[in-house]
Amino acid sequence: MSRAALLVLADGRFPAGGHAHSGGAEAAVEAGRIRDAATLEEFCRGRLHTAGLVAAALAAAAAAGCDPLALDEAADARTPVPALRLTARRLGRQMMRAARATWPSAELDALAAARPRGAHQPVVLGLAARSAGLDPLDAAGAAAYENVSGPATAAVRLLSLDPFDATAVLARLAAPLDRVAEQAVEAARRVPLEGTGALPAASAPLLDITAEQHAAWPVRLFAS
Repeated sequence: MSRAALLVLADGRFPAGGHAHSGGAEAAVEAGRIRDAATLEEFCRGRLHTAGLVAAALAAAAAAGCDPLALDEAADARTPVPALRLTARRLGRQMMRAARATWPSAELDALAAARPRGAHQPVVLGLAARSAGLDPLDAAGAAAYENVSGPATAAVRLLSLDPFDATAVLARLAAPLDRVAEQAVEAARRVPLEGTGALPAASAPLLDITAEQHAAWPVRLFAS
C-alpha cells in the first residue's frame, strides 16, 4: 500500500474533471445560502454527512472488492435526480480515463467495458484506489474529501472568498471527515453478507432540488 498513491488520487490536480463542478455550491451561492466562510462550512458539513457519506461508502465497498456493477446500481438508487445521475456518470467516465492511464488494471477495464457511458464516480474512485493498492479507508477518505473540497474551491471563485478561509474550513472538517470515512468502511464491510442495502442512503433534498434548477440555467460557471 502506498500513501503516495493516496496523495495522487486526492490531489485536486488529478485529471478527473472535478474542477468543473461545484457540488451544488454555485446554486447555493445564488440562493444566498453560501455567503462567507461560516455559511460555506455549514454547507460542506451538511454535504459531508449526506452525499459525502454515501459516496464514501460506495468507494469503500468498491475498494474492498465488492461487485462494482451492483454498487453502480446502488448508486443509481441513491441518486433520484436525473441531473445528479448524469453528473455522477460524467465524472465517473473522466475518473475512469485518468485511473486507467495511472493505475491500469483488469478490473477498471471490465467496468469501463460494462459502463461505456460512465459508472458513478464514487464507484470508479473506489476501484481506482483498489488498483492503486489503497485500502477501503483510503478510498472512503478520498471520496469524502472530494465532496467538501469541491464546494470549498468553487466558493473561492464564486465569492472571491479568501483561499486561506476556504482552506481553514476544510481543516475544521478534518475530524468529522475521518469519522464519516470510518462509518463508510463499517457499512462496506457488511455488503458481502447483507448486500448493497447495507450501504447508507442519506438524502439531501435541497441539493437534489437545486441540482435540477441549476441544470436549467442558461449561463453558469460550473457544470453542476
